[in-house]
Amino acid sequence: MPYLLVHHKVADFAKWKRVFDSHAAAQQQAGLRVMHVLRNVEDPNDVVMLFAVEDVERAKSFVYSPQVPGAKEESGVLDVPNIYFLR
Repeated sequence: MPYLLVHHKVADFAKWKRVFDSHAAAQQQAGLRVMHVLRNVEDPNDVVMLFAVEDVERAKSFVYSPQVPGAKEESGVLDVPNIYFLR
C-alpha cells in the first residue's frame, strides 16, 4: 500500500487542525485516509501527517491542485511542505 507523508510548520496548531479537519471529505474523495497527525515534542507547531493512499495519481492531483495553496494560507502553514509518496 502506498502512503503520503507531509511535514510542515504552522503558526497555530489548533487553527490549522480545524481547517485540516474541515477538508476530510476532499481528502477521502482523493483516496487519502488519515492514519496519523503528529506534532514535534519540541515544537508543537511542527506537524507530520501520514495518509494511506488508494491511488497515487489521484492523490497527487489533489495534493498539487490549485486549491491547496489557498488552504495552506487559510490554515496558517508557514513553509513549503515536504511531501513524500512512499511505498
